[in-house]
Amino acid sequence: MSSGRLEIKTVEKVWGMDNLPAPFTRDDQSARIGEIWFQPSTAMTELLVKYLFTNEKLSVQVHPNGEASPTGCGKEECWLILDAQPGAKLAVGFVREVSADEMRAAALDDTIEDLLHWREVRTGDFFYIPAGTVHALGAGLTLLEVQENTDITYRLYDYGRPRELHLDEGLAVSKGQPYPDDLSQTVPSDQEILLVDGPQFTLAQVIGQPSQDIESRFAGPVQVMPLSGSVMIGDSMIEPGQSALADTLRDVAFQENARTMIARPS
Repeated sequence: MSSGRLEIKTVEKVWGMDNLPAPFTRDDQSARIGEIWFQPSTAMTELLVKYLFTNEKLSVQVHPNGEASPTGCGKEECWLILDAQPGAKLAVGFVREVSADEMRAAALDDTIEDLLHWREVRTGDFFYIPAGTVHALGAGLTLLEVQENTDITYRLYDYGRPRELHLDEGLAVSKGQPYPDDLSQTVPSDQEILLVDGPQFTLAQVIGQPSQDIESRFAGPVQVMPLSGSVMIGDSMIEPGQSALADTLRDVAFQENARTMIARPS
C-alpha cells in the first residue's frame, strides 16, 4: 500500500448547506452541499469517511447488514457531532417496540416521526448506528461519519420530497426497537478514546501521539482525519478537512496536542 492524501468528492443534497463551516468554506454557493467524501483508495476500500452538513432534515431511513444487502456488503456507521446549532436533533430507534405493520402505516400516514426517538444533540455527542437501526438527522448539524463503504440506503419517509421510497426493502431489515443507550456517548475533545472496536471497523480519537494500547489495536493500514492541529505522512502535511492513508501508525507524525480521528477496517 502507498500512503497519501485522499481525494475529496463534494456531494450536493437537497438538505445540504449553502455556506459550509470552516475549514470547508467555498466561493461558489450555487449548490447545496450535503456531504464531503474522502474517496477510498484501492489500498483500503472497506471504509468510507464523510463530513455531513444538514440544513434540513434527512429522510427517515435504514441500512441493511451484509446478509440482507443485495451486494453482500452492509452499512454500519457512526457519527461524531462536530457542531450543532441550538435545538438541533437527530433520531435513532423508536420510543417503544414497533411492529412492521405499524411502521408501514406510520410511514404512509406521515406519523412515523412521532414514533422515532428524537434527541437534542451537542458538539461531541457520538452515536454508533448498527445496520437495521431506523434513523434520521435533523437540521443544523455538522458531523463526521465513518461507515462501511456501501451506499445502500432504504428511505422509509421523506417529508413529501419527490424522491423514491423503499418501504418493502426497508421494512424487511428494520429493527422496530428503542436504540440502546450504551451505543452513544459524549466524547471529550482533549482525551484519547477508543470509540468503535469492530465488528466492521475500529475508530479512535487520539490527542497527539497515540498510546501503546491504541497502537496495538491499529496494526496495519490506517486512515487519519485531523480535527485540530495536523499530522505528517512522509512529506505531506494533513490538516483539518483532509484525510490520508498510512501504511501503519508509525508512519504518521502527530503534532503535539493535535486531535485526530484514526480508523481501520476490522
